[in-house]
Amino acid sequence: MSERQGQMNVSRERSATAYNGYVLLLVLVAVIALGAWLSWGNVPQDGATKGDKLIFAGSMGGTVLASAFVAAGFYMIQPNMAAVVTLFGEYRGTDRTEGLRWVWPWMMRQKISARAHNIHSDRVKINDLRGNPIEIACNVVWRVADTAQAAFDVDDYKEFVNIQIEAGLRTVGARHPYDDMEGEEVTLRSSADVINSELQEELNDRLNVAGIEVDEAGLTHLAYAPEIASAMLRRQQAQAVIAARSQLVMGAVGMVEDALTKLSEKNVVELDDERRAAMVSNLMVVLCGDREAHPVVNAGSLYQ
Repeated sequence: MSERQGQMNVSRERSATAYNGYVLLLVLVAVIALGAWLSWGNVPQDGATKGDKLIFAGSMGGTVLASAFVAAGFYMIQPNMAAVVTLFGEYRGTDRTEGLRWVWPWMMRQKISARAHNIHSDRVKINDLRGNPIEIACNVVWRVADTAQAAFDVDDYKEFVNIQIEAGLRTVGARHPYDDMEGEEVTLRSSADVINSELQEELNDRLNVAGIEVDEAGLTHLAYAPEIASAMLRRQQAQAVIAARSQLVMGAVGMVEDALTKLSEKNVVELDDERRAAMVSNLMVVLCGDREAHPVVNAGSLYQ
């Protein structure tokens, strides 16, 4: 039992005592037929006594009352629906059997859907782990797992779900940074599976008190807040350029090392330290430059 559940009395769903409505429907038809037959045989004729008229009125009234009594207990349960049965405010169980059902007329029935519900939350503005304002939204698929908790442990379970989704989204969004160019952290943008799993776990923990189970949760919108969006875009572009330049330089260094090694191994040309440094400089400029290299034709010796 979670800490939230330990702070309140938790209701638990149990099966209600209900009856097959089709059998009671036959009983109702039989009552009506019997009443009609008795009434037909006791129809007062001209000159009937007051006693005969009272007997006829009593049979008719009894038939109507018996029919109304039986008819008041009928209710219908569709697939993936449930009926919470109470007696003078006391929980007497939940009926999940599909079809026509019947309980004693003085028992109240509250129908609750056990079907999957899909909610797309509104965009929420929060601060991520680094304090950057971001906009975030999610989609949640949930259903009622315990009808007793949904009916009695919270005032309005649908409104409760909406509020807790926003609260859970704020909690998970504040735990992680929006982005990390180095890829060393779990981020909202690049770690979708981890974030969605964490959001689902957070919502299940929050909604368990209402008997709600979350089947799926995932982010549907994630962006920097408008007031910092342009600045963060420029920062991302700068970080991307730096990362690309770093990768380019590392590749160029490897290519220069390979070129000098092969030239030395095959004795193509012998270079002193000064000329070797000049060749390294030229190769690095060619490999790392943004513009195309323009070769210079040397008509003299190697040193002129």
